[in-house]
Amino acid sequence: MDEPRRELAIIDAAEVTTAVIRAERYPMAELRTLFDAAFSGLFAVLGLRGISPAGPAFALHHRQPDDTVDIEVGVPIDADLGEPAELDGGLVVEQSRIPGGRTAVLSHFGGYDGLGQAWEAFLGELRSRGAEVRLPFWEVYVTEPGPDVDPATLRTDLVTLVE
Repeated sequence: MDEPRRELAIIDAAEVTTAVIRAERYPMAELRTLFDAAFSGLFAVLGLRGISPAGPAFALHHRQPDDTVDIEVGVPIDADLGEPAELDGGLVVEQSRIPGGRTAVLSHFGGYDGLGQAWEAFLGELRSRGAEVRLPFWEVYVTEPGPDVDPATLRTDLVTLVE
């Protein structure tokens, strides 16, 4: 997804091989801690194995979040990861995939604090069009965050499987 999708688009997407850290029943209030630990550990393992990310980071949700999430945090890769790698804190880097199929996509521009509202609007528009939303759904963090990045310029692509 190179170009931003400023309007909702339905596309056929190919399956993508990924390197991820999974977390189940992880507290929503502590997601920033998970992301920081996951990405630092994940990139270290990829570097040691000579694998470069094949696209931007993402977070894939296996169920609708409540106070907790079932999530995969990772990056696409174009090589076999090999055996899982255990990190400090019980985190494990392992190979996974983002499923292919009919997907709905919309780009969100702005800080991460606006993602909840963006998802509500995105899903509402899908339902108004008669689309049936399926799991999983994911966010692609197209713009890499950093201390010098204006939050208003952050681009996050919202993606979900649909029927």
